[in-house]
Amino acid sequence: MAEALTDIVDTIRSELTTLNDLRDATLARSRTLTRSCAHSIRAIHRHEWDEADALLAQARAEAKAMVDAVADHPMLYHTGYTQDALKELVEAHLVNAVSRRLPLPTPAELYVTGPTYLRGMSEAATEMRRFVLDLMRRGQVLEAEQYLEFMDEVYSHLVTVDFPDAVTDGLRRHTDVLRGVLERTRGDLTMAIRQDQMRDALLSFERNLDRHLGTDFAATDPGTLAAGDDDGQE
Repeated sequence: MAEALTDIVDTIRSELTTLNDLRDATLARSRTLTRSCAHSIRAIHRHEWDEADALLAQARAEAKAMVDAVADHPMLYHTGYTQDALKELVEAHLVNAVSRRLPLPTPAELYVTGPTYLRGMSEAATEMRRFVLDLMRRGQVLEAEQYLEFMDEVYSHLVTVDFPDAVTDGLRRHTDVLRGVLERTRGDLTMAIRQDQMRDALLSFERNLDRHLGTDFAATDPGTLAAGDDDGQE
């Protein structure tokens, strides 16, 4: 009996050693995958498309290698660090697709489960706020609306996925975060649009005055006028 127990324990120990080595390798791959995805999103924001494409292709290859290695070990595939890395893969590809108006990749193309795809989709929508703010700073307010529309569309779909967190892997928390970001972004963009409309209305009013009074208000730089007033007061 003692010999039989020794053989059983040795077999289990060998299996656990193999599983632990695979776990360590998967964890390392997940970190590499996460970095590649982060760098690809940075390249997308900078409009460095060739680098973004290369990094996304690298990320897909890393994801496939990671998923294939744990295909026979569901516990490693479904563990937190594996799914979090795959969520980053989804986010990076969706950000790329939306910013360049490309077809959206499917969960199967990215080697992910439905819940992981939805979580990545929520984070991609959250990332759209940065696009909106960048365009607003450049005065391209109308161009920013497409990104807000994507955020709104994603949120409207996520709120319909009404399942327990144990099934959706904590999707509700991501949806709540997106809702807050969406509300702030909509408020910021609405304010910017109103300011542009007010600026256009004032310019139109000044041009009407110039036409009827023979003045030149529309061509006057407000900053120059203010400086001239200060000099006169001095």
